Amino acid sequence: MKKIFSLFVAMFVLVAVSYAQKGTLKFTKETHDFGKVEQGKPVTYVFTFKNTGTDPVVISDAQASCGCTKPSWTKEPVMPGKTGTVSATYNAAAMGPFNKSVTVMSNGETPNIVLYLKGEVVSKEEAEKAAAAGAKKGTK
Repeated sequence: MKKIFSLFVAMFVLVAVSYAQKGTLKFTKETHDFGKVEQGKPVTYVFTFKNTGTDPVVISDAQASCGCTKPSWTKEPVMPGKTGTVSATYNAAAMGPFNKSVTVMSNGETPNIVLYLKGEVVSKEEAEKAAAAGAKKGTK
């Protein structure tokens, strides 16, 4: 009787574990810092993810924290082991620092994942100085 009970418990656990596995979105990074960006020039970052789970993942929606950020995403199912993207464009209209988020909703193991964009919107002159300083730093 004890063996039958143990066998039943083992089978129950195996079935429960196999049903619990879903698609899993694994983003290469969840925050992007644009640094200094020129006012009025929209900037875009493409977040890449891999489905590390066992089932296909479908992103049902991606919602930005405000109207100044526009998300787009892979619309078709992402099969296990394959990659997809979530793109976010910030309009850079208002001067000053910004911290924006995009909430990605899917049928994955974690149904809501939040991605972040940050940076500082500056004048054209200041953006050019920052770009020149970055170029100099890269040549040393």
